[in-house]
Amino acid sequence: MVQSFSFILFFLGLVLGSFYNVVGLRVPVKKSIVWPRSSCPRCGRVLTPFELIPFLSYLFQKGKCRGCSAPVSPLYPTMELLTGVLFAGSPLLVGWSEELIIAFALNSLLVIITVTDLSYMVIPDRILLFFAVVFLILHLFFPTITWWDAISGAAVGFSSLLFIAIISRGGMGGGDIKLFAVIGLAIGVKSVLLSLFFATLYGAIVGILFIFIGVFEKGKPVPFGPFIALGTLTAFFFGDGILSWYFTLFY
Repeated sequence: MVQSFSFILFFLGLVLGSFYNVVGLRVPVKKSIVWPRSSCPRCGRVLTPFELIPFLSYLFQKGKCRGCSAPVSPLYPTMELLTGVLFAGSPLLVGWSEELIIAFALNSLLVIITVTDLSYMVIPDRILLFFAVVFLILHLFFPTITWWDAISGAAVGFSSLLFIAIISRGGMGGGDIKLFAVIGLAIGVKSVLLSLFFATLYGAIVGILFIFIGVFEKGKPVPFGPFIALGTLTAFFFGDGILSWYFTLFY
């Protein structure tokens, strides 16, 4: 039974991941997410249903357009597969509880902003506002944290990133600041602070590594959204366990 539910959630995640790619690629450039139909960005050919099967189409076509043989961005299958894994793995990490609903919404937000930030280095306000409303409604019906914790989390998330942006003189984008406010609204004060810690840690490690191997240029802007997403997932799913382990080292 559990395996069946996991498969269903994985398949649902693949389908939603495909849709989240569309949202992440179209919303920042103010295009409709329902029209026109998906097409090859190089030759303009409208994609057939066979070419729109999440993840599998990329494998069957060997990462190329069937019409012009232009390479298909690996971002598409990567985010589809990642969404599938997140949806299937969430109940294993938080259980079949009210917190699972928050996990699904959080997964969705983080996948979409990762697509937008990697593609355009932008985190659109419309996406953040939509998910802020979603989390407010979810907290009303599934109160996994108190309203005080949610509002305080939003304030702490926003002010923490704003402070970093000020002292770094623009080293943090406005979208990142507002994103942390929404994340704080979703997961509360403790978790949003952990999220910031892990996001900064991951960003520093990957940034130094990529500068060393020549992928990033020193001083060139780097999308921070994916690191925020990874840090938030770490804090949300593993934060309590990490904190417990940490405090056992001193007590």
